[in-house]
Parts: sequence; structure tokens; C-alpha cells
Amino acid sequence: MIQAVLWDFGGVFTTSPFDAFRRYEKQHGLPRDFIRGVNSRNPDHNAWARFERGEIGGSEFDRSFAEESASAGHRVRGADVLALLAGDLRPEMLEALRRCRPRLKTACLTNNFRPPAARAPTVEPEHSSLFDRVRSLFDVVIESSVIGYRKPDPKFYGHALEALGVDASDCVFLDDLGINLKPARAMGMHTIKVSSPEQALGELEALVGIALRAVPSLDRFA
Repeated sequence: MIQAVLWDFGGVFTTSPFDAFRRYEKQHGLPRDFIRGVNSRNPDHNAWARFERGEIGGSEFDRSFAEESASAGHRVRGADVLALLAGDLRPEMLEALRRCRPRLKTACLTNNFRPPAARAPTVEPEHSSLFDRVRSLFDVVIESSVIGYRKPDPKFYGHALEALGVDASDCVFLDDLGINLKPARAMGMHTIKVSSPEQALGELEALVGIALRAVPSLDRFA
């Protein structure tokens, strides 16, 4: 029996930032998926990883990402990348979360950018206000910049399990990145890779046995 549903935020409750990355790359004559490529180089210690762990602030991220992207062939400011993170909330995912809450424990597992106040960033990620609107709907919120490590570090998932008081085998975890799902699955969690809300919610309904999608209004057919 599933006792808890664990959700990523960006790319699950919001539209994927990768689409925005590609539009930016096309507009600026960059190779497709260049930004994702920069983020995948030295993935444990690059600017992106350090920012998500709260080790650096926005100004340093802006500068460090520019240096890393320049060494990869094209200089891109970190501030430009953060501006691309703003997406649109997916109402069907919010509805599914609300329907889960009466019967299941819920947690948000997010790699985010919230450095300590003493190192407050000059560049604020625009999706933070969306996150703030949703976070109160979860029983538990695990943030990389707060606990000091990030997905896919297994310690991140262990922290969430401890906070929820559940075993891995009693959980299902939704994320839009396979690299983040792999360690969760190795720990015994059920996992769902989110390609679209319809696909993800269909798989989640099959696991939890709860109708998570709203029934279309009959007014539409009047």
C-alpha cells in the first residue's frame, strides 16, 4: 500500500524550463541543449550544484555560470538562466495533490535556490513565488538549499523518508528527470517520470487507487 506521494516541483507542478532553455538557445544562436550541457559538466561541484546547495549567492552564480559556459564555448550569464526558470503552474497537478492529501502523506522534494539571508542573491529565481504559493499544500518540504545536499544524492531521499516517517517501499516519487528517479528507485520507491500531466497522473492513479483528475463539467456538453 502506498502511504506517501513525493513530488518534484519544477517540471512537475510547473511547465518544464527546458523548453525555455531551447527558445533562448535558438534566439542566441547557441547549440541545442547547450545550457543543460553546461549544467551536466562537473555536476557535483559546478555553479548550478553549489547554488542549489545554498553554498553561493546569486551574484557568484551569475559570474561562475558565465565562466563555465564560456569555457564550454559560449558565454551565458547565470542571471539569464535564472530568468528562464519561471514557468506556468499546472492546475491538474495541483488538483491531484489536493486529492491525495486526505488519504496520503505528501512531500515536495526540490532542488532550489534559497541561499542563507546573509548571502541573499541579487538575482532571485522568478519561479520562487510559484513555489511559495504551493508549498503550504505539502505535509513536508525538502529543499536542497536548506539541507545542504541535492537530488540525486541518496541522503536527500533519506531525509525525506525520515521527515515523513515512512519506508521507501511505501512511497511513490514523481520527477521529470530520470537521473533523480534512479537513486529513489534503488532505495525501493515506486517512481514515475513526468513527461506530461496526463501520463503522470494516469500512472499515479494506478498506484494509489484514487481518482486524481477532475471530471469534465457536463455543462460542456449541454
